[in-house]
Amino acid sequence: MPRIAVIGAGAAGLCAAKHLVSRGCTVTIYEVGSRIGGLWVYENDNGLSPAYRSLHLNSENRVTAYRDFPFPDDAPLYPDHAQVAAYLEAYADRFALRPLIRFNARVTAVEPEDEGWRVGLADGSASRFDAVVVASGHQGTPKHPPFSKDFTGTYLHAHAYREPEPFRGKDVLVVGVGNSACDIAADICTVTASTTMAARSPVLFMPRMFLGVPTARVLARVEKPWMPWPLRRRIRELIARVAHGRMEQWGFVTPKTRTHPAGHHLLMAQFIWGRVAAKPGIATVSEREVTFTDGSTRRFDAMIAATGYDVDLPFLEPALSPMDGRHLALYRRVVPPGIRGLYFVGFFNVTGGGNIRMMDDQAEWVATLVAGEVDLPDRAAMEDDIRAEHARIAKLYPDSPRYGLELDPREYRAALAQERRRALKARARRAGAGGPVARAPGQSRPAH
Repeated sequence: MPRIAVIGAGAAGLCAAKHLVSRGCTVTIYEVGSRIGGLWVYENDNGLSPAYRSLHLNSENRVTAYRDFPFPDDAPLYPDHAQVAAYLEAYADRFALRPLIRFNARVTAVEPEDEGWRVGLADGSASRFDAVVVASGHQGTPKHPPFSKDFTGTYLHAHAYREPEPFRGKDVLVVGVGNSACDIAADICTVTASTTMAARSPVLFMPRMFLGVPTARVLARVEKPWMPWPLRRRIRELIARVAHGRMEQWGFVTPKTRTHPAGHHLLMAQFIWGRVAAKPGIATVSEREVTFTDGSTRRFDAMIAATGYDVDLPFLEPALSPMDGRHLALYRRVVPPGIRGLYFVGFFNVTGGGNIRMMDDQAEWVATLVAGEVDLPDRAAMEDDIRAEHARIAKLYPDSPRYGLELDPREYRAALAQERRRALKARARRAGAGGPVARAPGQSRPAH
């Protein structure tokens, strides 16, 4: 019976454990904090959660939920952080995962050892496993803009933002136009003297609802897999324009290439009411004076940088880290070629939302690999696929390196389905020829 370590008891780690247990594995989940739920736990004592008091799901609950565990019938379309955390707690209890979790257990080392893996903890203890699933998330280490050190007012990264009250009566600059920036600007402007968003990049604000229906449902019905991206972009621009007007009338620039859509159900109303204004990118910062690329200068009391995160895996040696610049050197975003028994779940951003559902898909595939139900292509083929994927991302998102973790859910699910078909066909051919088939870790495992 394979022994598997799962690092993290958030949404990714829970479904990884659930699928592994369902295939007969013995699982230990290591959680650095004292709570289930990861980033959805407000003021999580693991120190890694960026949850703010007003945080809600950006995607509808039914397309976000685990496949076999929907949100409660009375849950709102877009649950808040407390409701998502409660949902994850209920999932852990439904599948008897809580007894598998070692709370307050900080993993400090994951190292190959004797055809398996040694997992070391901060308390000095260590255990051996046949495989390790890293599900610790990619939003724990804030990425600070280079000009942050030049600002002498109140500065914080969005990771540290919790509620608007400390900014009452102040002139606040929110740097960025992603979902966190939109959430924070819409939240904080209710108490500030002024709120300004600095938008270096073009952006398309999509409404949460369109004609009384969640926008993601509308897109799922209208957009087809065969549609070229320019046509899909036009559809999204039309929806955004009907809902909000042209981006330019609010001080933003409509993207001409593929971007991650952003938005907030109240943000555009705050623009209409004059509570939020937009500026282009930042040119220079001197004490509290910020000069923008249009030549204008304004003085701010506070700056909140919603500028993203760096993937940080301090328990892995550099040779084991999947980071390759701004990309992950992972086959299907999960498997590092040439390293047996190490898997990653949840290291992506989903275009249009539905992160938990995608984690579930990844976790199920990992479990089939660990259980020996399917196997992988050879190392060279996986590396070729990774290079092609990186080139594809660079072509899709040519204007920004921040999209290295981006996934389109429909395209990715199709890729995983293709992967399963390929693996099963290859296994059938080997079985028909009398060749070896994949086995579970701890048995004569195939090389990755």
